[in-house]
Amino acid sequence: MKATTLAMAIALVATPALAATEAVMHRDPGCGCCEKWAAQVRKAFGRNVRIVDDANHPALQRRVGLPSLLASCHTALIDGMAFEGHVPVADMKRVLEAKPKGVRGLAVPGMPIGSPGMEAPGGRAQPYNVIAFGSGPSTVYARH
Repeated sequence: MKATTLAMAIALVATPALAATEAVMHRDPGCGCCEKWAAQVRKAFGRNVRIVDDANHPALQRRVGLPSLLASCHTALIDGMAFEGHVPVADMKRVLEAKPKGVRGLAVPGMPIGSPGMEAPGGRAQPYNVIAFGSGPSTVYARH
């Protein structure tokens, strides 16, 4: 085996699992804050985030099992989990690593000021919760 072929094989094996697949984010058409959130995810995960303007976004939210009270402007699908709204990257990484039983995703309902993608320079951040949802009752996963 040539040295360059061996080096490429080693690089493929050494690639972190979180960088393995593209993330897909469905958003309400034209929502600009979603692009800011996607840019943060793209940088943190080192992978492409494909943005889909989805006029039927609520149908996707139902398919992933999102309770309607947790809805926001976009839903991202990453490594088999759903992330609704402006979920912080650290919380996403933690849940993707742990894969807690019964959790299908995390949600930040609404669009709280100060959440990722909703930063307002000089503005005061609103406190918000990240909610885990899935087969059981929804629970607070993190407080910010």
